[in-house]
Amino acid sequence: MPITKQEQIWLGLQGLRVHKLRSALTMLGIIFGVAAVIAMLSIGEGAKREALAKYELLGVNNIIVRDKELSEKEREEVRAKFSPGLTRHDAEAIRKIVPTVERVACQAELEVEAKYLDRSAKVTLVGVSEDFQHILNYRPRLGAFLDTQAHREALRVCVLGAEVARTLFPVENPVGQRVKLDDQWFEVVGVMSPKSLFTETVGELAARNLNQDIYIPLSAFLMRFTKEEPFASELDQITVRVRDSGLLLRSAEVVRRILDRRHHNNDDFEIVIPYELLKQEEKEARIYNMVLGAIAAISLLVGGIGVMNIMLATVLERTREIGIRRALGARRREILAQFLVEAVGLSLVGGLMGIVLGIAMSLVIDGIAEFSTVVTPFSVLLAFGVAGGVGVVFGTYPARNASNVNPIEALRYE
Repeated sequence: MPITKQEQIWLGLQGLRVHKLRSALTMLGIIFGVAAVIAMLSIGEGAKREALAKYELLGVNNIIVRDKELSEKEREEVRAKFSPGLTRHDAEAIRKIVPTVERVACQAELEVEAKYLDRSAKVTLVGVSEDFQHILNYRPRLGAFLDTQAHREALRVCVLGAEVARTLFPVENPVGQRVKLDDQWFEVVGVMSPKSLFTETVGELAARNLNQDIYIPLSAFLMRFTKEEPFASELDQITVRVRDSGLLLRSAEVVRRILDRRHHNNDDFEIVIPYELLKQEEKEARIYNMVLGAIAAISLLVGGIGVMNIMLATVLERTREIGIRRALGARRREILAQFLVEAVGLSLVGGLMGIVLGIAMSLVIDGIAEFSTVVTPFSVLLAFGVAGGVGVVFGTYPARNASNVNPIEALRYE
């Protein structure tokens, strides 16, 4: 008498319940394989989001011109060859000549000591022009950024980076307070939101903690502070926003030609295109994810082979049972379905346990490592789907062997 599909599924699951220890050991390969897939994908996704955050902060439509770090002797030689270094006149020339330019921001930097009451911190003082806040994704968490009046009148006002604010004002609200920058007093008008730390992955921009910056109007910086290095450039950076990212490379070439002419072909500046760095890092991330995925796939392959081996052993062990079922009228497809249900059941249960373990591993890695992990629904669905696929692929051969057992030979089997 034919049995229903529900009965076929029940028979398959009953086989798993009868041999609990063997089923658990068989699932280990699937569990660790699925956990590895989720953990590896979460590491890759976390790295990708960190990279995007850093480059979005720089602005993917931006061209960054940095004053090149030179020794005192090299700077003297460059100045002798009539190059003034980066200046506001360079920025103005770029603004007027390059038609694709939307905005140009200037900044000058200086290491100073910031003080409030008995607390102090070593900070990077950054003088910025008015377009700075429009070009870069810098937003204040408290108060406001430097306004037009502050730039026009060279007011002694400043905006603190997140870490500076925590150091100097662990309890108080910094806005409205006055801090001492070297020997100059400035009023705090805002506090910036925390920013990602730039690391060596940003290439030419090098390592820098933006949370330790203090921003003041460029006009006030040039009026009140002097760089200690002889022959130092007026500016440390010019940031150029282009209307369309598709025009970045062409615009960067025009910018380079303008600066080469103005600097008399002296190699005292460098051009960085965050969009190109982002594309390069995305390519490296894809390769990285492929390697991680291959390692995880090997784990699943080993788990799938384990499922197939156990199912083949199970078919051999239950040959007499198969013969009795066939003699009582069970059809081949019913035997095939029973053993396939067992294989898929092993894989799916192992997959569910692997998902839990994978998420737990991701949380542990996020807690103890220096980088973040992100578990996405896609990674969970992919891992679970692969686990089910492993059960079908590696369970089909043993199930087919079981369905092809000769009933007469099976009844004689001891």
